[in-house]
Amino acid sequence: MTYQEFLTQFIEGMRATTFLEYLAVFSGIASVWFSRIENIWVYPVGLISTVIYIFLSAERSLFGEASVNLYYTIMSIYGWVLWLKKDKQQHYVVTVQFSSRREWVQQLLFFAFFYVAIYAALHYLKQAFYSATIPWADAFASATAFTGMWLMAKKKVESWYWWIATNIASIPLYFAKQYVFTSVFYFVLFVMAVFGLIEWRKRALKHGKIN
Repeated sequence: MTYQEFLTQFIEGMRATTFLEYLAVFSGIASVWFSRIENIWVYPVGLISTVIYIFLSAERSLFGEASVNLYYTIMSIYGWVLWLKKDKQQHYVVTVQFSSRREWVQQLLFFAFFYVAIYAALHYLKQAFYSATIPWADAFASATAFTGMWLMAKKKVESWYWWIATNIASIPLYFAKQYVFTSVFYFVLFVMAVFGLIEWRKRALKHGKIN
């Protein structure tokens, strides 16, 4: 793709962006901002974005993205409850901390399982129904996102590494599928994820939360 072709596709994509996609993008950015500062509003605001993206993805037969956002929605409710949970001394049960070696192994296995499962499902769907699907790329973006969302609910610093991987994969993926504004959205999320990682590392080190 030449620079002129890229620019033309970008301009056309921005013109075709709907109000719902704008709303999903800006609520998603706000949600990541709240997650960086460890604010509970990450979840109610994020739900606005994920629910809209379920609808937008299903509308264009992008069922890989739809499944990711359905998972986000479920995990947002789970994370919302978990972040608010307190012990008998009224201290929050979940705090920002690093993963242990055992938890790293669990994360990698979690990612591998979902990558294989999603790739197999999307490969079948592409052949049978949906030519817009890019199985290997969709599976990678989805599996890293699944892992990142799971770890975010548990306030693990490493969740940001998985988010960074998700965002890097999603920038070209959504552009290729003509969700240009969403592609820009993932670039913004990539930058925010880097700052989120830095912030959560500082918080974990400050409180000595190393397993």
